[in-house]
Amino acid sequence: PPSRSLSMTPLSGCLLLSILAFQPVLAKVCNDYTRHGQDNSWFSGDDEKLPIMVLMPMNESALMSSISQGIEPAVQLAIQHIRESQNYKFSLITKIYDTECDNAKGLRAFFDAICYGPKHLMIFGGVCPSVTSIIAESLEGWNLVQLSFAATTPVLADKKKYPNFFRTVPSDNAVNPAVVKFLNFYNWSRVGTLTQDVQRFSEVRNDLTNELEKADIQIADTESFSNDPCVNVKKLKDNDVRIIIGQFDENLASKVFCCAYNLNMYGSKYQWIIPGWYQGNWWEQANSTNCTTRKLLTAMEGYIAVDFEPLSAKQVKGISGRTPKEYEREYSKELQQKGVEPSKYHGFAYDGIWVIAKTLTRVMDLLQHKERQDMYHNFTVDDREVGKLVLDVMNETNFYGVTGQVMFRNGERMGTIKFTQFQEGQEVKVGEYNAIADVLDLINNTMRFQGVEPPKDRTFVRLQRRNINVPLYSILSVITILGMLMAGAFLFFNIKNRNHRLIKMSSPYMNNLIILGGMLSYSSIFLFGLDGALVSDKEFEALCTVRTWILIVGYTTAFGAMFAKTWRVHAIFKNVKMKKKIIKDQKLLIIVGGMLLIDLCILICWQIVDPLKRTVEEYSLEADPQGRDIAIRPFLEHCENTHMTIWLGIVYAYKGLLMLFGCFLAWETRNVSIPALNDSKYIGMSVYNVGIMCIIGAAVSFLTRDQPNVQFCIVALVIIFCSTITLCLVFVPKFITMRTNPDAATQNRRLKFNTNQKKEDSKTSTSVTSVNQANTSRLDGLQTDNHRLRMKITELDKELEEVTMQLQDTPEKTPYIKQNHYGDVNNILSIRNFTDEGEKSIVKNHLEQKPQAQWGSMDPSRINRGPLEDINSPEHIQRRLSLQLPILHHAYLPSIGGVDASCTSPNASPGSSPRHRHMPPSYRVMVSGL
Repeated sequence: PPSRSLSMTPLSGCLLLSILAFQPVLAKVCNDYTRHGQDNSWFSGDDEKLPIMVLMPMNESALMSSISQGIEPAVQLAIQHIRESQNYKFSLITKIYDTECDNAKGLRAFFDAICYGPKHLMIFGGVCPSVTSIIAESLEGWNLVQLSFAATTPVLADKKKYPNFFRTVPSDNAVNPAVVKFLNFYNWSRVGTLTQDVQRFSEVRNDLTNELEKADIQIADTESFSNDPCVNVKKLKDNDVRIIIGQFDENLASKVFCCAYNLNMYGSKYQWIIPGWYQGNWWEQANSTNCTTRKLLTAMEGYIAVDFEPLSAKQVKGISGRTPKEYEREYSKELQQKGVEPSKYHGFAYDGIWVIAKTLTRVMDLLQHKERQDMYHNFTVDDREVGKLVLDVMNETNFYGVTGQVMFRNGERMGTIKFTQFQEGQEVKVGEYNAIADVLDLINNTMRFQGVEPPKDRTFVRLQRRNINVPLYSILSVITILGMLMAGAFLFFNIKNRNHRLIKMSSPYMNNLIILGGMLSYSSIFLFGLDGALVSDKEFEALCTVRTWILIVGYTTAFGAMFAKTWRVHAIFKNVKMKKKIIKDQKLLIIVGGMLLIDLCILICWQIVDPLKRTVEEYSLEADPQGRDIAIRPFLEHCENTHMTIWLGIVYAYKGLLMLFGCFLAWETRNVSIPALNDSKYIGMSVYNVGIMCIIGAAVSFLTRDQPNVQFCIVALVIIFCSTITLCLVFVPKFITMRTNPDAATQNRRLKFNTNQKKEDSKTSTSVTSVNQANTSRLDGLQTDNHRLRMKITELDKELEEVTMQLQDTPEKTPYIKQNHYGDVNNILSIRNFTDEGEKSIVKNHLEQKPQAQWGSMDPSRINRGPLEDINSPEHIQRRLSLQLPILHHAYLPSIGGVDASCTSPNASPGSSPRHRHMPPSYRVMVSGL
């Protein structure tokens, strides 16, 4: 209401003290003059005229005088209606005293009325808060009761300080229970307040705070301002306050809504609740901001205004026998006759006169009843007794007036509070609150919110797990299954052909470990794709440990086996001090087991000291993609522990050293070119690809930590790529060789080395025969072929000896012999070495050595100690040469352009003859080879 807040100036304070100091003297004089006990005719007679003191600012220059000008017609109308009702034995006479809304003048008018006026039974009025509070505080000393119709300041609700004060208009605090009821109706449990730094509004806010606490409604923020509210409005927004209860006048309301417009604090997400006693079109009259009217109207759209109901909306006939509408018509006529503006409080003034009439009627009845009981004595009544009776009867007031049901609770009017909403430039009533019944009644289909539903009292945060996309998980799972099927196929191939020379030389047990490690790595992908959306929190925490163990063990198993194989090749071909070295698969398995033991020690210590646990990382709020009034707070589940960096550093260091060691071995054995034995080239390629992919994958995975789909995709692809490329490099060449040329790996045994290494590596060539059990199988085959060919040579030598003896006996038969035995002799001469130079060296060295126990067999030349032993004896060799060379020299070689007849030395080289040097290469015969 347009009333000023109570402010006690030093002058008014001193004046009040002086008045209270002299009150006994003044009261004594006035009481002696106006003593009710001296005259009982006012309550015992009929048609008495009872004077009522009316205090209002009547001077047009005085503040709030416009209220009083519209009140007088309502007061006169009420007195007229009381007289017309004929239910009252008296007539009320009102005497208006002008307070001019000034403390000094108001007190002077009050004392003049007390001392020099008629005997006033009650005081009616009190508009200005400051004047009203001063007078109301002294009423108890005068035994008078004051009834106000316009003083709404909450200060006057203090019954200890103002026990004799009543008002028909609800207090400013009366809207707070209605506001709380309204908040509960829409389930708003979190609000903020924005209050003008003035005592009147601060008192309302304090009372509202108490009401909100009783209703268990959270006050998210409380802001106060004096002139510029923008900073405070910004704080409300920063604190995510959606429901804002404002307490400020219309002059600052325009600034508040201008700030709200600039900060975008309007629309479907915000709800403003402000006082409803502003003047009509206040945004145009009080707009002192740089915002246009259109901007203000945009920000104001939908605000809720709360104020008391000036006239009851229920068209029920009240104590005057008229409905509120009927009374309003009569009041309007009175205004037209007198030519004054209506007052907002006219209905409360009208009901106030009826309250006085009913109260005095009840008091008169009580006094008359006492007088009849004390008829034999001189019955008198003093001011204190009358004042107490009036006070008690006022508290019992209960009737239906034009403003609704009139009832007091501790001197406060229990009235009706209305709710209006600003819709399209005007306020529309949407409901009302009955304080007596504590009921909120909202009019159907009148409330309009900017959104499809009422605003939320806060930004409802919906936690949303950033989980792995199911289609992505399915695709990568299918690829992983294909990789595991490929690994299974390699395992089947390796087991089926484990006795084949090619597979046997490549250590099938180590190959099985490589496949096992690859399959473990593949299986970890399924575990990395499981998150909280598919498993519980406890299961997710267990997965953190399981998938880490599987991946680490799988890596060590696969690459440990590869590096162990490479180490064996390195130990054999790079150990120049030992001619023979036996490294069986059992020793390689021990090496791989040692690597796994180190892994287990690290993992067990990790699990015991600082186990992996499920941690949740929350990210900043995001807008709802569907446009709903909620915020999305993404969160992501991680597997972490307290010292995650230290443990990862230990694992990375160990695996890095293992990979560097493998690179070193692969480089050292790069020149050993037995494909079935040496995988150094493929190991180097695997290490290179795995190393590069792991570095890239780890970096990208760390950078995409907040994107689980990208992170899972990268990790899965890195594991798939590394496992697949490793398995393919190890097994695809063997598979291709097996399909195209199964013996190719065992036919080429030349050891190719660099020029500067030939002298050193030639010392190690004698140890090839003891490489492993696979080499034993190859050597056994060569020995069997050698034995067969030697038997063939023995048979041919016998036939040649017989031919030679015949030639010596019958020389004339030489042409015949030449024609018939040319093929046999040519077979002897055409017997070439069955192996290349390297293989001859291997066989020669093997035959020159003593039989070794590890091969499990003896030299074939020692098994058949008959003809074969004689063939190799020096006597037989000398005999064969003495017989064969002349024949070759004299009978066959000249016919094909051989050596001269003079070249009879058995040790002469065929290349020493000029004719032989010009002979085509295809006809050369290495005699010494035979």
